[in-house]
Amino acid sequence: MRILLYTGKGGVGKTSVSASTALRCADLGYRTIVVSTDPAHSLADSFDMPLGAEPTPITDNLWGQEIDLLHQMEKYWGTVQEYLSALLAWRGLDQLLAEETAVLPGMEELASLLQIVYLHDTGNYDVIIIDSAPTGATLQLLAFPEMARWYLDRIFPIQTKAIQLSRPILRAVTDMPIPEDHFFRTIEQLIRELERMHQLLTDPALSSARIVLNPEKMVIKEAQRALTYLNLYGYSVDLVVVNRVLPADAAGPYFDTWRQTQARYLQMVEEMFSPLPMRLVPMFEDEVVGLEMLRRMAERIYGDDDPTKLYFQGRTQTVEKDEDRYYLRLPLALAPKEAIQLLAGVRELVIHIGNFKRTLLLPRVLAGRQVLGAQYADNVLTVTFAENSQHTAQEK
Repeated sequence: MRILLYTGKGGVGKTSVSASTALRCADLGYRTIVVSTDPAHSLADSFDMPLGAEPTPITDNLWGQEIDLLHQMEKYWGTVQEYLSALLAWRGLDQLLAEETAVLPGMEELASLLQIVYLHDTGNYDVIIIDSAPTGATLQLLAFPEMARWYLDRIFPIQTKAIQLSRPILRAVTDMPIPEDHFFRTIEQLIRELERMHQLLTDPALSSARIVLNPEKMVIKEAQRALTYLNLYGYSVDLVVVNRVLPADAAGPYFDTWRQTQARYLQMVEEMFSPLPMRLVPMFEDEVVGLEMLRRMAERIYGDDDPTKLYFQGRTQTVEKDEDRYYLRLPLALAPKEAIQLLAGVRELVIHIGNFKRTLLLPRVLAGRQVLGAQYADNVLTVTFAENSQHTAQEK
C-alpha cells in the first residue's frame, strides 16, 4: 500500500494533480481512492461528477470521497464537543451559539485526516491519495499529534486524577458541568488515533508528501516553508510538482515577459528544493476537468512512470538538539568540501557550491540563532547553532 499526500498553497492546482495521479494509479490496476480533506471541496469538480461522504465509484479501480465533516466530527469529537457546548451554555452563551463555538479551529480538518487510518485499516485499497487543505492548515494539523502525545503523557493523567478526586466537592458547591470519566476516555482514544495517523504518515516506506506549486514568488516561499516543516515533523517528501508552466509555443510580448519571469522562478525552485526531483506541468489550453484532461495532466507529470514509486529517499534536512546546541544536517552527496560556502541570515541559510546555490528557510527553532560553525563529512553538511537567539551574520 502507498499513501500519497499532496499539499500546496491554495489555488495552485493541488486538487487537479491529486485527481490526475489517482486516475493514473487506477489505470495501472491499483485499487485507488482519492480523498479530499479540504473543507472547501473541489474534488468532485475535477472529475466533473458528484462525490459523496462515502467512497464513490468513479471508474474502474477508482473511488473518490469528499469527507462529511459533520459525520467525522460526531464520530471523533462528539463527546468533547458536547461537554464544551454545555460549559459555554453554563457561562451564559446562547445554546445555538454554544454548539457552534464548541467546534474549535482545526477540529474538522483533523477529524478528516483520521479517516485515513480507517481507509488504511480496511485493506480495500492499494493506494490512498490525500487532497489536503492548503499548506498552512495542513502543517498545523500534521504537527498536532506530537503535541497531543506530550499532553497525554505529561498533563492528561494529572488532570484526570484531579477531576476524579475533586468531582464530589465541585458538585456540592457549583452547578458547573463537570466532565465524566467517559470524556477522558474519549480524549485518550482520540489521541491514540492521532498517534496512529502520525505513524502511518511518517512511515517513509508507506507514505510520501508531495508539494504542488506554481512558478510565482509567494507560492515558492510558502512551498519552501512547507518542505522545512514537513522535514522537521518527520514526514518524507519525495517530489515537487510545478504546475501551470507557460508552454514554449505561447507567442506574443505578453507571454514573453511571463516566460522570462517563470524561467527565473523555475531556477529558484531547482536551487531551493534540490535534491528533490521536480516535474513540470504546462498550462493547458483548457481547464483540467474530466477524465480526459486529467489523463493528459497525469501524462505530463509522470510520463511512463508509476506514480506510486518512491522518487526520493530520506529527508532533505533534519534538526537535532544536544545540550546547549542545535544541529542542522543537510545531505550533500559528493560535494567538494573546499567549494562549500555558507551565508547565514536571520531566517535563511544560503549554501554556495561552485555555481550552485541553495537557499534554506530556517525553522522557527533556528531562526535568529548564532551560527557557531559547520562541518562536512560523509556527504552530510552539519551546521551548528548556539542555544541563544543572538544572531551574527557570518560566512564560513
